[in-house]
Amino acid sequence: MPVDKDVDVLIVGAGFAGVVAAEQLATQHGLRSLIVEKRHHLGGNAYDEKDAAGVLLHRYGPHYFRSNSDKVVQYLSQFTEWLPTQYQVLSFTNDQYWQFPINLNTYEQLIGRPATEEEFQQYLNEKKVPIAEPANSEEVMISQVGWELYEKFFLGYTLKQWKRHPRELDASVCGRIPVRTNRDNRYLKEDFQALPKEGYTRMFESMLAAAGDQVQVLLNTDYRDVLSGIHFKHMIYTGPLDEFFDHRFGALPYRSLRFENESFTPEQLQLREPISRKKGFWQPAMQVNYPNDEDFTRIVEIKHATRQDCENTTIVREYPDDYGPGKEPYYPVPHPESDELRRRYVELTKQHPNLSFIGRLATYRYYNMDQIVAMALTESRKIGEALVS
Repeated sequence: MPVDKDVDVLIVGAGFAGVVAAEQLATQHGLRSLIVEKRHHLGGNAYDEKDAAGVLLHRYGPHYFRSNSDKVVQYLSQFTEWLPTQYQVLSFTNDQYWQFPINLNTYEQLIGRPATEEEFQQYLNEKKVPIAEPANSEEVMISQVGWELYEKFFLGYTLKQWKRHPRELDASVCGRIPVRTNRDNRYLKEDFQALPKEGYTRMFESMLAAAGDQVQVLLNTDYRDVLSGIHFKHMIYTGPLDEFFDHRFGALPYRSLRFENESFTPEQLQLREPISRKKGFWQPAMQVNYPNDEDFTRIVEIKHATRQDCENTTIVREYPDDYGPGKEPYYPVPHPESDELRRRYVELTKQHPNLSFIGRLATYRYYNMDQIVAMALTESRKIGEALVS
């Protein structure tokens, strides 16, 4: 179908930010949008599909949806039913699976006997380093758990993931992981934790179906290749911030990822059952971190969370990688130098009143999915009101 070259809004990127904005501009304001996406699919990094073994996979790493925002959950619930879940994570080191994040169960594994919350709290009080205002990720962790648990669970993982020592990274990097003195094994603390029942991709398709012919999507296309031929009143950009400005002040640092998938048949899985502890699975939890062993940081078996009725399973080993040509930017690097460089680019965005920068890449901020949805809802309302006034 020919693409309409005269639209109200040009949207670069078909991830959460772009698709949510397009749906809202169409249904709430009657505006026409063209989404231009360089990949072959909707959904950005939240894209999921079945692999050759029939297992539904998150192709760009696990996406654990959670939120404390009723507004965001109610909005997305128009387009999907939910599969409630608790995202369970273990850590494998010293030839043992450990409960993670650190809690009372982890402490009992450490000392080899039952313990109380009071005893664990006393242990932490004795071990943690008194730092009133932690300035980096190393300080924030040793101020909470001390050196032993920091080195067991955080130091090696952070070195692999970021290729920087924790003391070089903002306190928020390791500070995102909770430390609990009770038996709460949940990886995340938000009230709402669930996955779209039929997957993220199906949810995005439902959003665009709701928008009808008010939204067109152009896949496998770099927006710069068609920019001169499209007439629009406003642009929403969701790609890398520095890339939009042709790296005028230099490249913002990112970390990339490489994924290695391996599938298993029911016969192969039978041999793993003493380890997986559950029929039909390869490992005992959805995610297992490897802080001190192996080159990869974690193995994800998302079938634990999707609860897909499938005899096979697939695990995904995740290898941190340097960002460069041909690789996807996944994680902004929280560091004072990158913060300053980001600030300079943000100042440039203010020179473009008819252009909105939305999402993790376009703002160079580590936002969760629900935060990006909230951002897109707010920005699309502003754009819609401005264009129809």
